[in-house]
Amino acid sequence: MPRLSVVEPLSVIGGAVERGLAYLGGVAQLLGRAFAHAFTSSLKRSLSYQRACHQAMVIGVGAVPVISFITFFIGVIMALQGAYELKRFGALHLIADTVAISITRELGPLVTAIVVIGRSGSAFAAEIGTMKVTEELDALETMALHPIGFLVTPKLLAMLVMMPCLTIWADLMGVLGGSVFGVTGADYTFGTYLSATRDALYMRDIITGLVKSIVFGLVITGVGCQEGFATGAGSEEVGRSTTSAVVTSIFLVVLVDLVFTAIFYVTGGA
Repeated sequence: MPRLSVVEPLSVIGGAVERGLAYLGGVAQLLGRAFAHAFTSSLKRSLSYQRACHQAMVIGVGAVPVISFITFFIGVIMALQGAYELKRFGALHLIADTVAISITRELGPLVTAIVVIGRSGSAFAAEIGTMKVTEELDALETMALHPIGFLVTPKLLAMLVMMPCLTIWADLMGVLGGSVFGVTGADYTFGTYLSATRDALYMRDIITGLVKSIVFGLVITGVGCQEGFATGAGSEEVGRSTTSAVVTSIFLVVLVDLVFTAIFYVTGGA
């Protein structure tokens, strides 16, 4: 029976790491070229900004109802789960602090990113992938429109603006969700609950979530568009690219969240 060589698993791991780094390098290069196209000639710049406004409506305004419901319910759930433990220590009055800090630092930006991945990240991959399969990308080049500047740059600009806005809205809805339990089960009034939330939060708590949301927006746009441009021939490949965009984006968003949380903790910001 042949022995398993130690080199084989190491080569598999090394190959996976190499492919992962190459993928991240491709995403970074795509985002860099998209930023560069945002500052080119005035005609292309105005065209990108017009399309960015349209993308902002699709990415941001369209996601508000979904994010509102999800984060509101998450706020209620956080309050109920927190109260279960806090009641044991006679610290139920800290429920507003627990919900506010959890939502603004972590759950607000993370839930927002996951919702945007499902709505917009998948749509980016499907749109660009379909255009590649139907050779519309080649048609754009014949019309002197660079595909990255025409397709990626507006999405990137819209995402960088809308992700922090959606995160702030998610934070607000999460706090309002927590206030439902605070008023009904923790002897708060609505005014005292908001006052306790205000006293519990520092500016760094909100900024931490906003910084994460901006990086999440870069990840979602880069991965979605990268998967779209990497789509192979055939309609089946469009579905594969869409699925890969969602899975990869969620993985990278959680990884980025871990890295930033560790950085903020080490530097005293968490």
